Amino acid sequence: MKTKIYKNGIVEIIDSNALITNADDVLDLFCVDGCSAIIVKKENLIDDFFNLSTGIAGEILQKFSTYNMRMAIIGDFENIKSKSLNDFIYESNKIKRIIFVKTVEDALKIFNK
Repeated sequence: MKTKIYKNGIVEIIDSNALITNADDVLDLFCVDGCSAIIVKKENLIDDFFNLSTGIAGEILQKFSTYNMRMAIIGDFENIKSKSLNDFIYESNKIKRIIFVKTVEDALKIFNK
């Protein structure tokens, strides 16, 4: 999987073909030395991640919590029709373990505070 490493152990997945399908896929991302946060594009996540009833988002969030890691998901989340997903995004952005932002630059600003 192609990655770009920023200061403070922030790793961005730049491989457009990479697909995170479950919580175990996330463990592979933690293997980068000094990794403290991961940035992925919305397209790098299986569609079921955004269907909260599948439990995939919860499993992935639990891995990040267990390993004290952070994750930024880059994409446009403005026109989401699901109230539960909107609530999940809102709460996640408050806690800042997993954040949903429009750009890599937005993620880097939050993670470098």
